[in-house]
Amino acid sequence: MWHSATIRTSLGFVVLAIACLFFADLSISTVNPWQELGRLLLGLVTPNFAAVDFVGLAILHTLAFAFLGVGLGVAVGFLLALAFRSVWIRTACAFVRAIHELFWALIFLQFFGLHPLTGVLAIAIPYAGVFAKVYAEILDEADPRPAQVLPYGSGWVSGLAFTRLNQAWPHLVSYTAYRLECGLRSSAVLGFVGLPTLGYYLESSFAQGQYSSVGALLLLFYLIIATLKWWVRPRLLPLYLVAAPFFLGSGLPIVWHNVSRFFTEDIVPAPLRSGDGWSGLAPWLADLLVDQALPGIWNTLLLTQIALVLTGVLSLALFPLVSRHFTGRVGGTFGHILLVVMRSTPEYLLAFILLQLWGPSMLPAVVALALHNGGIIGHLIGRRSNEVTLRPDAPRGFGRYAYELTPRLYGPFLAFLFYRWEIIMRETAILGILGIATLGFYVDSAIQEIRFDRAMVLILITALLNIGVDILARRLRTGLRLRHTANCEP
Repeated sequence: MWHSATIRTSLGFVVLAIACLFFADLSISTVNPWQELGRLLLGLVTPNFAAVDFVGLAILHTLAFAFLGVGLGVAVGFLLALAFRSVWIRTACAFVRAIHELFWALIFLQFFGLHPLTGVLAIAIPYAGVFAKVYAEILDEADPRPAQVLPYGSGWVSGLAFTRLNQAWPHLVSYTAYRLECGLRSSAVLGFVGLPTLGYYLESSFAQGQYSSVGALLLLFYLIIATLKWWVRPRLLPLYLVAAPFFLGSGLPIVWHNVSRFFTEDIVPAPLRSGDGWSGLAPWLADLLVDQALPGIWNTLLLTQIALVLTGVLSLALFPLVSRHFTGRVGGTFGHILLVVMRSTPEYLLAFILLQLWGPSMLPAVVALALHNGGIIGHLIGRRSNEVTLRPDAPRGFGRYAYELTPRLYGPFLAFLFYRWEIIMRETAILGILGIATLGFYVDSAIQEIRFDRAMVLILITALLNIGVDILARRLRTGLRLRHTANCEP
């Protein structure tokens, strides 16, 4: 039901987003954006699968990076979850998951190059932090009473296996399956930094105006995501994990001297390398903050706030498409397909496409973030609405939406939205690689100029900003008494 605190908080976010609109660049600069959009849509409905003879290998690379990255993240994350009560473990996990996979890829590219290890670690490290947090929350929600009836002398491992782990197993499996879907999206996007996944071929096909090839690649990607539950079976996972290393592709051999130089020289601040000493560090940091960090933070916050509110609006508008209280069998199937496509398309890919259509501004990023996250939350709220039982004389149409369902679903909706807040912030920062002046833009520029010391400072600032938003979101959920479950993804 409606509560005054949730209404005040919601209005505050909306007012802040409206204020941000006055400072954001939301212009369309291309000469004929609708003509380009029409060509793209024509390519989507007339896919040319014959033109993408490389697609089989690209799909295998995408799957291999996803399975190995997520698999390694699961193994490390589960071990970390068992020790998650340690403040050091929690802090380390918060830090690594606050850095986007593409930022990790850009870091590893500097010393591993286009080696398969770059893609695997870029997925595994942040995912380990995510798995550690969520697995710990799921295990903590387990009923403690079964542990009280274990025989005297039962070991810690036996207690874990037969009490908390036994109860939490379905939720752990469900969440891991969802993160595998996320891993496939992350793996595809790694192609935009040169790794041989679907994103690499999508970018090249789009740059050449081959929209039918783009349509074929996108449809195949959606097909992979949509059929996950049929071909990713628990008994087949060991086979996939064993086979995955053979389909990563080959890269140049790792030059270990470059690795040591990166950590001992490249990321050392320039004043310390040049002999200016600690006295030169403060001016160097001040220039970096004023010229790059503060503009990047400002634009990142602007874009995040607008995208967050637009995500909420889209979620509330779209959830009836998958709710049995509003749609029949055919309409529900169409709505489900639409929201699955929205949530399955990576924000980075959406923003890349929209940038080509509309030109460089914040508008493509806002729309991409809102479509992807709105699809996720809309699907979640729609499923939640199916659990609500209405009285026989409940109103229909808009009355049912406004007075019966939305008030009951608003608390879970805000919980999901605040949960996605930090994720939207992470994506906002990384979209700067596409040319939008968020923190990622300055990180990418520093790397292109071979100023890795500046890039690492900016990445650290990005991580701290994401951690701050995550803390604020948790406090808001607690203050508003929003029910938040660990397994709050599709």
